[in-house]
Amino acid sequence: MSLFCFLFVPLFYLFRRSFSGGGGSGGVWALLLGSLNAIFQFSLGYFINPGGFGFSRWLYGFVDIVSLPVIVPVLLYALLTFFRIFRGTADFANFTLLWLIPVAALRSITWSVNSNAILLVLVPVLWTALAVGISFFIGIVMTHSRWYITVFITICILALLTAAALAYWAFFSQQTLLGLSLLCASILPAVISVLLDIFRAGT
Repeated sequence: MSLFCFLFVPLFYLFRRSFSGGGGSGGVWALLLGSLNAIFQFSLGYFINPGGFGFSRWLYGFVDIVSLPVIVPVLLYALLTFFRIFRGTADFANFTLLWLIPVAALRSITWSVNSNAILLVLVPVLWTALAVGISFFIGIVMTHSRWYITVFITICILALLTAAALAYWAFFSQQTLLGLSLLCASILPAVISVLLDIFRAGT
């Protein structure tokens, strides 16, 4: 399971890049900043102290485990792209996936102590689903910049982030059916994005 946590994100990155073309701008910075972030997180520890199976456990999943680790590189990349610090084609998914590679590598070591399948298997899948899914939604906004589309897509992104954290909470709470449903909902935008990229690459 530790090996899965260590390899899933970089292998998915290579898989996606094989049909999506270039890696987008800022790849080297993504690895560098992601490494610094991983060390910072390790030194700082967790922000939330989860207490059982209630709201604090979901909040712990959202802030420390699943959602916030993906939100940070997405927002940073948006900021750097807005100020034109990176040249070339913007690719939120590839930047976020590269950022998460050192994070996943360090977590594979720290989480391997307890051999928790939820952390070592589920979380890397959710990270990847969020990175690609959020990028998919951002691409829609960049293509169709009407205000109501932006509002709707913002709601979709927030719902995606919430569902991913809930999936972690449900599996932790041993509500497997609910967890599977939320997992499917969390990965659906990423699956659609990958299928569309494969279709474009083949045409």
